[in-house]
Amino acid sequence: MKNTQFSVPFAAVAVCTLLLTGCAQQYSKAKKKSIASITATPEQEDMARSLKPHSKQPLTQLGGYLDLANASRLRLDSTPSDTRAQSDYNFAVGRIIEIIENQNLTPWIEPILCQSGGGKPWRLSFTPLDLHPEITPANFEILPADRYDFNGKLVGERMTKPGLGAPLVIVGKDQDYTKLDEFVQGEHIYYGLTAAVRFEGRECEIILRDPLKVETVQLDRHSYPLAADFQAPLALSLAELDLKKKEMSAFFNPSKNADTARLARLQPYDPTKIPVLFIHGLTNSQATWMPMIDSLRGDATIRANYQFWIFTYPTGQPYPIPAATLRSELDKIKGQYPDHKDIVVVGHSMGGMISRLLITDSNMTLWNNAFDKPPSENAGLLRLDGKTSQLMRDLLIFKARPDVSRVIYASASHRGSESATNFLGRLGAKIVGNPVAGDEINDEVVNASRNNIKRIPNSIDVLDPDSPFLKAVDTLKPDPRIPYHSIIGDRGKGGNLDRTKPVSTDGIVPYWSSHLDGAQSELIIPSEHWTILHPDGIAEVNRILHLHLGQN
Repeated sequence: MKNTQFSVPFAAVAVCTLLLTGCAQQYSKAKKKSIASITATPEQEDMARSLKPHSKQPLTQLGGYLDLANASRLRLDSTPSDTRAQSDYNFAVGRIIEIIENQNLTPWIEPILCQSGGGKPWRLSFTPLDLHPEITPANFEILPADRYDFNGKLVGERMTKPGLGAPLVIVGKDQDYTKLDEFVQGEHIYYGLTAAVRFEGRECEIILRDPLKVETVQLDRHSYPLAADFQAPLALSLAELDLKKKEMSAFFNPSKNADTARLARLQPYDPTKIPVLFIHGLTNSQATWMPMIDSLRGDATIRANYQFWIFTYPTGQPYPIPAATLRSELDKIKGQYPDHKDIVVVGHSMGGMISRLLITDSNMTLWNNAFDKPPSENAGLLRLDGKTSQLMRDLLIFKARPDVSRVIYASASHRGSESATNFLGRLGAKIVGNPVAGDEINDEVVNASRNNIKRIPNSIDVLDPDSPFLKAVDTLKPDPRIPYHSIIGDRGKGGNLDRTKPVSTDGIVPYWSSHLDGAQSELIIPSEHWTILHPDGIAEVNRILHLHLGQN
């Protein structure tokens, strides 16, 4: 039988399976529901049925749903606790927004006259209220959240808040939003708002409120909790953006994806709220955090006190590179938002390793581990040109960030994983591309290194428990002013906490790698490596964020 070698695609699948990326399962799938499937009361069914023949008469349809919204809000005005009236109102407002979007109507620009079954027409306009300046409805596609169901690997429990108003997903269109703001969510914007309609005689106005910014809405004489759907915006983004493909490209071709590393905020900046920065792990992206973010946003205290940021990077790079990039991004964001509060960092897996470098002074330990000559303005002493010398300084010489106030490690591989040294791990290390662009940089570092390396290590190389860099990092002590916590999985199987078999492990990272002395808390949960998706892991992050509020 003829001998064959693994092809790169086969190897990619093998390594992907090893790292539990769930290649066969879609992160999120969105299913559009029919109007009939979301009607909940006879009033809603009657209105939808009566307006169906007018599908080509949008102003008639708008007038009918304004009639329903008006009748419902009058019932609410006399009985604010009438949940059926609230449901009818929310349903009607959702349909009003949907008709405006589907028919390309523009009440955002000028009022619309709509027919009414009760006499005089309605005059429908828009009032921005407290919307963020960057959110202009005319620049977004606006979708009622009640028309969607979601399922998939990264779709958790539907996190909603009952109340008044129609939850919406607004989707940016026809422009790259990062060109307007370097730290915006991304090229594509998916964000949640809630719509209401107010009435004054035959005048009615649409208002849009941000449920991450305000908790209530005023209608007539009463204040109501503002309804919200915290899952829909992120779940729809996962369904429409092929993040999985980008994750694999960033893993196998890190140098070609180096410019994709970025720090971004998932909501408009608020100087009164504490940033929580999520850092994903190997072969992943920001998608990994979506179930946790959905859940945390369901907590009113979290919403009131925190804002969520993410850092994404090409995971084929050894983690000192994204750590250096993140330090640079944090410097930039401090320039743009000089009044931001100190940051809580949550790092999963290799993201935990990056997080550790944010709260550590390296002094000269890492440099001396790599090179036998000190850095110098005369780079020739080290046989590195200026560009390469500066790159190595950025990676190996750094101080703890003064703007980080707490770190939460989830399944962090501080001391590596033996998965990186088995057959599939070695195979993955061979097929991951050059972590830095330019062979000349690789050659200079190899020639100057004291560790007899053959190439600049990639992300899997530095997961080897015998990695000189990993061992050097483990000698560094975290800044004593910054508390940190560990969440560790053991699959529910227990095991020995040292290297004596059977060892306690989450299936990829053993306890002896994740544990850090000095942690303010350490929680072992019956989870595999994805402790950030496990209910106990999410609950622990929630607990720590509440704790942080009490200690600041």
